[in-house]
Amino acid sequence: MIDCKNVSFSYPGSAQGALKNISVSIADGSFVLLCGGSGCGKTTLSRLFNGLIPHYHEGTLTGAVYVNGWDTRETSLFELSLAVGSVFQNPRAQFFNVDTTSELAFGPENHGLPEDVVRGRVAQVARDLHLTPLLERSIFSLSGGEKQRLACGSAAATEPEIFVLDEPSSNLDADATRDLRALLAMLKAQGKTVIVSEHRLYYLAGLFDRVLYMRDGEIAGDYTAAEFCQLSDAEREGMGLRPLDLASLAEVTAPPALATGEAWRIEKFSFAYKGEAPILDIHDATFPDGAATAIIGHNGAGKSTLARCLCGLEKRARGELVHAGARDGRKARLKGCYMVMQDVNHQLFCESVMEEILLSMAVPDAAQAQEILAAMDLAEVAEAHPMGLSGGQKQRVAVASALVSERSLVLFDEPTSGLDLLHMRQVAQLINHLTASGRTALVVTHDPEFILRACQHVLHLEKGRITESYSLATGADRARLLAFFERETKEASNL
Repeated sequence: MIDCKNVSFSYPGSAQGALKNISVSIADGSFVLLCGGSGCGKTTLSRLFNGLIPHYHEGTLTGAVYVNGWDTRETSLFELSLAVGSVFQNPRAQFFNVDTTSELAFGPENHGLPEDVVRGRVAQVARDLHLTPLLERSIFSLSGGEKQRLACGSAAATEPEIFVLDEPSSNLDADATRDLRALLAMLKAQGKTVIVSEHRLYYLAGLFDRVLYMRDGEIAGDYTAAEFCQLSDAEREGMGLRPLDLASLAEVTAPPALATGEAWRIEKFSFAYKGEAPILDIHDATFPDGAATAIIGHNGAGKSTLARCLCGLEKRARGELVHAGARDGRKARLKGCYMVMQDVNHQLFCESVMEEILLSMAVPDAAQAQEILAAMDLAEVAEAHPMGLSGGQKQRVAVASALVSERSLVLFDEPTSGLDLLHMRQVAQLINHLTASGRTALVVTHDPEFILRACQHVLHLEKGRITESYSLATGADRARLLAFFERETKEASNL
């Protein structure tokens, strides 16, 4: 059992507490969904459950947290890890090895289990989570979604009684989300206690038996599964929550594209690491000008690699990007494109959020920077250090920097990872604004609602090749997109 008694917590330098007088008990074998808007305290609460607060994250803590009767303030992280397995929003933060098999084995080895038991755990987790193709590989070669799956496997390999997962689906494709749901269903059937902090709710429908809704650092609602599912779509939307059923998105449409010129063309594009088989092999593909195009596909399909190559970030890339009579090679693309990376920590350099925005402007304009920060709900943190922000806030800073860059082609790699309903829609609106001004956007994403609100076209990439290219102009086209995401989830619901 987990028991929080009158718990409040504030991070160093914070003007207000991240958690305020939390008292809640979670019974053994419960499946609990933590939900609420970005910054509501979900991640902080999960850090109480696994002991990262107070043993890793500094701050002011009052009250007490008990896990299986242990006071977390008096119990080491090693001891707590015997009871609690964790999956973080950014999986890179929890890896200890450079190869995948060693990472799966790390937890059981660290707990002193015999070699044959460790090998059995690794094999079992690989089968359950379909990780076998990832074994014996460098972690650095994995896609973001593959890293997320590996992190889930690492937590499962220790076989704890409690699992705490923070945004585990944030970078997962439809297949991997199916595998994640299957894993969670298996843990529930085994009587494990499962606590999932999530913005994307659809894949969890039918699994959770309790919902804790958080707002402003407090538990604003405590629902049974039946009570929560009986809320109308409008009520959940008013709470800032994503839909429980993707079918409800069928009527969502993005504004029409503003075509300003001939289509962009990718010609004879290829990429391979030294001594390895090609990751990309695109002979010819087009996407519309003055519009936003979603790049979809399964984890490891080459989506992020394609985005990096198009921006000129990969020196080994071959091919040209053709537009308006120009045939741009890598160096030209470096100057003409802007990219928001999947891990935005790699592109935040300045001492304040305001400086970060000004840095991206061809001609720094403080008034325009203030305007974009207000539009992204970042005005209050304009003078804060970017690395001190939440994951969702960092994502919005990077998106804001892209929007003020005035580059003709802007690429976004999972721009809604970690964003709640409100901020996801804000990013969609800003991309709509970007394309309405005649600029073009390419968006790598696994977020169907975001695609329908922000994009007018789809490129489907699998195994480094474009397998489908279609617009989202008609209801049939939108149903085609939703079917790609719904099929795997429905299959998983029957497991």
